[in-house]
Amino acid sequence: MNIGVLGGTFDPVHLGHLIIAEEARLKLDLARVIFVPAGQPWLKLDRDITPATHRLEMVRLAIEGRPYFELSTVETDRSGPSYSVDTIAVLRQQLGKESTLFLLLGWDSVSELPQWKEPARLVQMCRLVAITRPGFSRPDLARLEALVPGLTESVVWLEISPVDISSSEIRERVAQGLPIGHLVPPKVERYILEHGLYQPPGNARG
Repeated sequence: MNIGVLGGTFDPVHLGHLIIAEEARLKLDLARVIFVPAGQPWLKLDRDITPATHRLEMVRLAIEGRPYFELSTVETDRSGPSYSVDTIAVLRQQLGKESTLFLLLGWDSVSELPQWKEPARLVQMCRLVAITRPGFSRPDLARLEALVPGLTESVVWLEISPVDISSSEIRERVAQGLPIGHLVPPKVERYILEHGLYQPPGNARG
C-alpha cells in the first residue's frame, strides 16, 4: 500500500497544502495522505509557532470530509525538535512493512536534505517526492547524491501547477485585517477569526 506523508508547520494549513496532497494522491496512486503537523520544526527554532492545539484543529477542519486524508499527531505528541527521519521511523512501525511511504517535499526541501538529521537513513526508509515549488530551481541530484548516498534512487519527481500560497502570507494578511477566504478552507478561516490567531500583540484572544 502506498501512503503519502505531508509534514509541515501548518501555521496555518491552506489550500495549497490540500492541492499538493490531492495531486500526489492521484498521480502516485496513494491509498491516502497523512498530514503530520510539526511539534517544533528544527529549522524554525528561532520563530514562535502557534500552539499545536490550534494547528492540529485547523488541519482537522481542513481535511474534514476528505476520506483519503488523515491527521497524525506523531510529532506534536513528542517533546523537542521534530525530525523527519524520526517521524518516518514511527510511521513505518505503526503502518507495517507492507506499506511504502512517500514523503512529499518541495524542491527547496530536497535541496536542503544534506542538512537534515540522518538523511541517508531517511532515503532508505521511504521514497521522496520532489514537488514543484514556485521560485526554486529543480534540485541537482548529482551533487546531492554525493552528500546523501541513495537519494537518486529514492526520489520521485512530481510536476504540478505551481501553488503560490504561503502560510506567512496568510499570517500577515490576518494581522493587517485583509481577507484570506481565497487562501484557506472556510472552516479554517472561521477558526482563525474566532480564536484571534495571527493578530498583532495585544489583540490576540488566544
